[in-house]
Amino acid sequence: MQHGCRGKNARQPRIVFLKGSVLFTMQTLLLVAFALFAGLLMTRLFVKFRLPDVTAYLVTGVLIGPCVLGRLGIPGLGFRTFEEVDSLSLISDVALGFIAFAIGHEFRLSALRQTGRQATVIGILQAVITTIVVDIALIATHFAMPDLVSLPVAITLGAIAAATAPAATLMVVRQYKAKGPVTDVLLPVVALDDAVGLVVFAVSFGIAQSMMNGSVNTLALIIEPLGEVILSLVLGAVVGLGLTYLERYFHSHRNRNALIVGSVILTVALSQLKFRLSAFEFGFSSLLVCMMLGTVFCNLCPLSEDLMLQADRWSGPAITLFFVLSGSALQFEVFAQPAVILIGVIFIVARSLGKYIGARFSADLAHSSATVRKYLGITLLPQAGVALGMCTTAYRVMGAEGLLIRSIILFSVLVYELIGPSLTKMALTRAGDIQTEPEEVRNRRQKQLAQIDKPVPPKFDH
Repeated sequence: MQHGCRGKNARQPRIVFLKGSVLFTMQTLLLVAFALFAGLLMTRLFVKFRLPDVTAYLVTGVLIGPCVLGRLGIPGLGFRTFEEVDSLSLISDVALGFIAFAIGHEFRLSALRQTGRQATVIGILQAVITTIVVDIALIATHFAMPDLVSLPVAITLGAIAAATAPAATLMVVRQYKAKGPVTDVLLPVVALDDAVGLVVFAVSFGIAQSMMNGSVNTLALIIEPLGEVILSLVLGAVVGLGLTYLERYFHSHRNRNALIVGSVILTVALSQLKFRLSAFEFGFSSLLVCMMLGTVFCNLCPLSEDLMLQADRWSGPAITLFFVLSGSALQFEVFAQPAVILIGVIFIVARSLGKYIGARFSADLAHSSATVRKYLGITLLPQAGVALGMCTTAYRVMGAEGLLIRSIILFSVLVYELIGPSLTKMALTRAGDIQTEPEEVRNRRQKQLAQIDKPVPPKFDH
């Protein structure tokens, strides 16, 4: 009906139907809000069991994911499909960028003068030793049961075992304000794991590919990941220099916070670029780029410590959503495959031993303290993003064997992400890096909460 009409039905109420794009946007926003609220509420339950918040977020993701609540098929109330989870991957990418930025911020030269040598020795050796231990276990399984796992699969899984997830570790450190000798070494080691893992995977995957068909460009499989590490460090340093330079022209916390947030988002966006040079294809690791951004910024900007606190307040909800989405992406159908469970158990046990033995041996070699030697290896167990990226590469190239690798890594990630944060908390607590709250402080806090909960008597006007 035209606007100029004044017909009999002109004033009757009309039902407006949402267009497809508007409906999709509304459902997406509902999913984000529901995931955020559900994760926060779950932490109130998990705090009674003294479990880390990151575990609560992951369990929340599993419960509202396609395998549980999503099966009800109610729009906006849980993720109905894994495609819906993937549609919010932008949030995960940005959150992971902030996590890497925060880890890079721990690479202060003043602190690295004390722990730099330890972190370098431990970061490299424990990754290599873990790969060797997993390789030995899975190759022995191959000779015992040739039909269960092939040599290329065993070697590829050994390389993926080197990777450690920095996100869960950093969340535990921050939640409990961990501080001490183990934490000082842990954060640089976790950061180095990404770079070392890429190189180890490149070499092992090249060998695996050569064993499968003998016509693989092994040179490309080695040069491309090495180039990715170098290019990522260069890109992060350039953006970090730009951030430090621009920071001088802004004086309020609000504007500086916007500058940091924009720089991290820009870095995450640029790290998605890929380009070809002759026969080689190069890309960037968003984790390494953002880590380097944080490292350059913290060493060149005198106000970086204060500005990081401001940025953390903004990035907190995004990081919460990152872990809830990570839990929602875990797929339970891997439990239906006996071969996956058997190889997965061998992989988990061998990798756990490799991380612990590797960290202990390398810590001895670096003359670390007794607490570092005893507890560091336990804190390196969580595994997620980098490992999933490696198994995706294998899945695309190796066909059916790549599918087996992907299923095994999904199974191990499910186990590690659910128990890893709790083990990290336990290790840091026993090492003395997490201090238990004194009884006096706890009682004072309970009195304050009780005072807040008291009903306020009504006031009457006379």
